[in-house]
Amino acid sequence: MSDIDELQGRIVAAMQRIRSGLGELGPIVEVPDPAIAQALETALEEERLANAQLEERMRSLIDRHAGEVDALKREVEAQSLAMARLDMDMQRLRQANDQLRDSNAKLRAANEEGVGAPELINKAMLAELEALRATRATETAEAGAILARLQPLLAAAADPAGDEPSEEPLSGEET
Repeated sequence: MSDIDELQGRIVAAMQRIRSGLGELGPIVEVPDPAIAQALETALEEERLANAQLEERMRSLIDRHAGEVDALKREVEAQSLAMARLDMDMQRLRQANDQLRDSNAKLRAANEEGVGAPELINKAMLAELEALRATRATETAEAGAILARLQPLLAAAADPAGDEPSEEPLSGEET
């Protein structure tokens, strides 16, 4: 993007130098035929118009690229949030699985000793429930991360003209 800005600045500066140079020169050649002078003036005016159109086109290209950069920034932000959610849920899942393994080891030890330990059974069941919840949350976060990545791709595929992708979510959930 900075390359485009730099190039545009250089082009504008060169055009300004040309304009000021032409203004300082004044009439270079006296044209004896007024028809030729008029044709040259017309050609000069056409070139000025073409130059103005090119400058406008360059500005619109820069604006469009700025919009694309903004859209990419929004996409990266959405993906970062989805990945952060996924990471948090993965940590929760690991912790729940560690608790489940610990509770199951204690329950096995109690069973080997022949001691009925209802509190260990309750702890194991709670750990298993938490593991199931964490697994579901992780799967939901994974689906959200996948949707966050697919949404701009699907929007671009649905809009073959190449216009800006829509910002509407694919489902009723936030991504």
